[in-house]
Amino acid sequence: MRVTYYHRKPVPGNYSIERLFDDVRQALDHRIEQKVSMAPFRSYGIFRRLYNAFYAARRQSDVNHITGDIHYVACFLKKRKTLLTIHDCVTLERLRGIQKMIFFFFWYWLPEKRSELITVVSESTKQELLKYVRCRPNKIRVVPNCASPFFKPTPYSFNFSMPVILQVGTAKNKNLIRLAQALKGISCHLDIVGRLSDQQIEMLQRNRIRYSSVADITDNAIVRKYRDCDMVVFCSTYEGFGLPIVEANAMGRPVVTSNILSMPEVAGDAACLIDPFDIQSIRAGVLRVIEDRDYRDHLIKNGFRNVLRFEPEAVAAQYAAIYKELVVS
Repeated sequence: MRVTYYHRKPVPGNYSIERLFDDVRQALDHRIEQKVSMAPFRSYGIFRRLYNAFYAARRQSDVNHITGDIHYVACFLKKRKTLLTIHDCVTLERLRGIQKMIFFFFWYWLPEKRSELITVVSESTKQELLKYVRCRPNKIRVVPNCASPFFKPTPYSFNFSMPVILQVGTAKNKNLIRLAQALKGISCHLDIVGRLSDQQIEMLQRNRIRYSSVADITDNAIVRKYRDCDMVVFCSTYEGFGLPIVEANAMGRPVVTSNILSMPEVAGDAACLIDPFDIQSIRAGVLRVIEDRDYRDHLIKNGFRNVLRFEPEAVAAQYAAIYKELVVS
């Protein structure tokens, strides 16, 4: 069996999809022949996207797996051999008017018609997708993201006097503004991965938050960020999955995350769940993890068990079963 993986042309600092499927490929049965086709152009403008689609059509295999973001390349692929992975519907939630109509047509409606099967990374994303596209529910399969083997248990001693809180991501949905307000007066250091906006910097300074930030870091550097932190706060207002939750679980760090969409599904009983729209709820969750040692140890223990659901071998086996289904169809 031969599988072609279609990747977008990477954007600096944004390699999550590529890293995820690199881990999946390494865990696949060696009898599955793999080929990676990276789009020659970043996804801007009609002509670049059209060229990306023609380029993809010339590199088909027994199974064509579109790994995300460039859904439109399904247009010229063989439908019965095409698998499309959709990570979220966040752009549809954000756009309005004619932009939303065009994006919906080329990234969701048409790719759904041109794909035999679709995978999504959570049950929450599946239900959200079904609100937008009309297809049989069993055409959409839930295959979660996997935790990279880079993330391994690392013992540490919790810093009660000045815990380091790791925040991964600075996009609007990552909710950094409310987190800054929630941390006001709490003795801590907020370590942020991502590029800060002027508004975010102003809010951090106004609330007198001790913080540091870094953007565009390597995989090894992000692992060190988890290793060096005392806890992870991921109070996002929107996620198709929420990979920092399981990355923190794998490293043995307690997690505070949101009680909406995919995040409770991913976290299970291995995180402190809070209302991401309520500053006092975020604050209470952070303080509980800092102040309650038994609760913190309980979250860490549950995290080691939770991450087993997202091991690369388990996720790769689910994809392999879908590939076989496409080959025999």
